[in-house]
Amino acid sequence: MRAMVMDQIGGPLEVRDVEEPGVPDGGVVITVVATGLCRSDWHAWAGHDDIALPHVPGHEFAGIIAEVGPGVTKWSAGDRVTAPFVEGCGACEWCLSGNAQVCPQQQQPGFTHWGSFAERVVVHAADTNLVAIPAGVSFEAAASLGCRFATAYRALTSRARLRAGEWVTVVGAGGVGLSAVMIAKALGGKVIAVDRNATALEAAAQLGADHVLLADGSDIPAQVHALTGGAHVAVDAVGSEQTSADAILSLRRRGRHVQIGLLPPVEGHPRVPMSRVIAWELDVFGSHGMAAADYPDMLALIETGVFEPQSLIERVIGLEEAASLLPRFDGASVAGMTMIDPTR
Repeated sequence: MRAMVMDQIGGPLEVRDVEEPGVPDGGVVITVVATGLCRSDWHAWAGHDDIALPHVPGHEFAGIIAEVGPGVTKWSAGDRVTAPFVEGCGACEWCLSGNAQVCPQQQQPGFTHWGSFAERVVVHAADTNLVAIPAGVSFEAAASLGCRFATAYRALTSRARLRAGEWVTVVGAGGVGLSAVMIAKALGGKVIAVDRNATALEAAAQLGADHVLLADGSDIPAQVHALTGGAHVAVDAVGSEQTSADAILSLRRRGRHVQIGLLPPVEGHPRVPMSRVIAWELDVFGSHGMAAADYPDMLALIETGVFEPQSLIERVIGLEEAASLLPRFDGASVAGMTMIDPTR
């Protein structure tokens, strides 16, 4: 099969033929129809994750089951499916309680094993991790759910528990940030979107953001407080010391912060304004995707048109173009999501 292969950390990526994956016990092999290019893939390329080389990135995808392994009871070849980027083991207390996203034995395509920037990808513990794609949902829309959209949905509904009428500051208007804007507005929130890219802010405004702020070195938290008296909820959808601090400092007293963007360590650990967290009794939540068990409610809202993740897709590219773009993705100015068609 064709795949995008990484032979060294931070090095060039090559699209070439590699051996097809075998189907594991309890798992399936999926023919990839659509797969998203995400900042988390850049983190893996940059060496912020422990991966074995050679490696195939890619962790949010949708496709058709090609092979079913022994022990799989709920799925058959030909089924249209997607999956969260976290594959729970299916047997531990966390998976059995519906929290596979924090499974201690979790696997992650594109990180712990070869991912979806290829014509085929493996999903382990398929009965726990696969999600059926409804007839009214496209492969591209379903692929967007595996990481960015589902993560934003769970961050706002299950972690921050956003209520109608509350102010939300979303720092970063890429794929996960724009997802957060869309979801927050659908839940009745009032949104301030922050980004360094004016085009991304235009996209946020089109999705209904009440205010947009350009991150040009000015005091973002002060601007948020001037507009709102302090946000009730803040989301860092980028993952840097600056964006995390801006999100936290934008909160009013007893506000809730959700950290979605990955924070690579700086001098051991990233620095966050914990003195404000303590003094103002702020709640700080992590959000690590969403388990397959929680997908039905979100998919129902997509089917009825309440959410339209497909509107966040900015472009669809092939593997060769993706291989050129991934090393530059951290500084890319694309607004919205980039999808990959592995057959191109």
